[in-house]
Amino acid sequence: MDEKLDKVRNILKKYNQEHLLIWYNKLIEQKREELCDQILNINFEYMQQLFNQIKQKKEFKGCEIKPLPYIDKQKISKEEREKLEKIGIEKIKQGKYAVVTMAGGQGTRLGHNGPKGTFELNVGEKTPIFTLLAKTIREAEEKYDATIPWYIMTSRENNRSTVGFFIRHNYFGKGEENVKFFIQNELPMVDTNGKILVDEEGMVKQAADGHGGIFEAMRKNGIIDDMKSRGIEWIFIAGVDNVLAKMVDPLLVGLTISNNHLAAGKSVVKRNPKEKVGIFCRKDNRPSVIEYTEITPDMAEKKNENGELLFGESHILCNLFNIKAIEQIAVKNLPYHSAFKKAKYIDEHGVIVVPEEPNAYKFEAFLFDAFEMLEDMTIMRVKREEEFAPVKNAEGEDSPETAEKLYIEYMKNRK
Repeated sequence: MDEKLDKVRNILKKYNQEHLLIWYNKLIEQKREELCDQILNINFEYMQQLFNQIKQKKEFKGCEIKPLPYIDKQKISKEEREKLEKIGIEKIKQGKYAVVTMAGGQGTRLGHNGPKGTFELNVGEKTPIFTLLAKTIREAEEKYDATIPWYIMTSRENNRSTVGFFIRHNYFGKGEENVKFFIQNELPMVDTNGKILVDEEGMVKQAADGHGGIFEAMRKNGIIDDMKSRGIEWIFIAGVDNVLAKMVDPLLVGLTISNNHLAAGKSVVKRNPKEKVGIFCRKDNRPSVIEYTEITPDMAEKKNENGELLFGESHILCNLFNIKAIEQIAVKNLPYHSAFKKAKYIDEHGVIVVPEEPNAYKFEAFLFDAFEMLEDMTIMRVKREEEFAPVKNAEGEDSPETAEKLYIEYMKNRK
C-alpha cells in the first residue's frame, strides 16, 4: 500500500490536488484503498482541459446551420404507414429490437428519496414510473408476440435500489434474463478554481457524466456484446422520465430503414420560441441538436414561409439507433459540457461545507452530440400529447401534475 500511496502523492503534487487526501488518515483500510484507486483512475490532464473550457463560449460563427428535414407522422398516408409498419413489425417479431432506458437520476427535485424511476404518479392509482414503462413494453411484446430485451442504465448512486425494485416486482414478468442493468460513468466535480472536490465521506466527489455517456457505458459494461449475441439490430433509447415514450414503434423503425439511415429521432413542435428544449438542425451538413442555452434569439424567433418556427423541432430524447451506429459512436469521445451546481463537500480544513448557491462544476456529455458523427438521420414529428410527458420539475411545466394529466388523457383517448 505504501508504494501505491507514494504514487498517489506524487500525482497529486504534480497537479496541485494534494487536498484529496485530507481525510485519508480517518478512513478505514478498505476506504483508503478505494480512494487511492479513485485517484489513480482520474485523468488529471483531461480534467484540467475540461476546466479550461468552462469559460469558452460556444460559437457557431463559420458554421452553416439549416433546419433538419422531418416527416410529420400525421401526414403519412394510411397505405404508406401500413407498408412502413410492416417493415418494423418484422424486425420486432424476429427479436431484433431492444429498448434502453436511461435511469441514472435520483428523484431529489421531486422530493423523492430514491431512483426517479420509482417515483409514483397518480394515474388513477399511485403507480411508479418504471411500472408504467414496463406496461408499455409488455403490451408491445403481447401485440407482436415477441421478446423485447430491456436494458436499464443506472448510476453508482441508485443501482442497488433500482435492481432491488425490479427484483421485488419480479422483473415485471419479463424474466431476469431479459432485463439487464449497467452503470453509467462518472467524472470528478471541480470548484471554481479547478480543485477537485472531496465528498462528505472523504472520497473523490463524482457526478454522472450525462446521457451522452451511454454509448461508452454500453461498450464498457458488455451491453453491446450482449445485444449482438441476441441478434439485436435496432435499439430505442429514451430517458426514464418521459412516461408517454412510445418505446416500441414499428413505424419509426420502418421509416428509418426505408430512408437507409442508421439513426432516428422523434420531435415535437416547440410551444414557443423560448421553450427550454434543444432543437434539431443540420450543422455543416451533419444532423445536430443545438441546446436551448446555446441557440441565439434570432434563430429561436425565425419563421418559415408557412409562419412556423424555422427551428421548431424539439429533441425529446427519444432516439432509435442501429447497432452499427452505436458501435461506431461508443469508441469515440463526445464533447463534455459544464453545468454549475450546488455541491456539498469537505474543504481543505476538513470542514463539511453545505453551499446555498452553485459552487461547483460537473461535466456532462449529451447524447445528441453523437448525431454529428452520422451522415444523416430520420426525424419523425409526433404529437406532444401522445408521446411526450416528462417528469422533471416538482411543480409547473413538466411536473408530476402535467405528466399525470397527459397520461390519463392519452389512455382515455386510446380506448
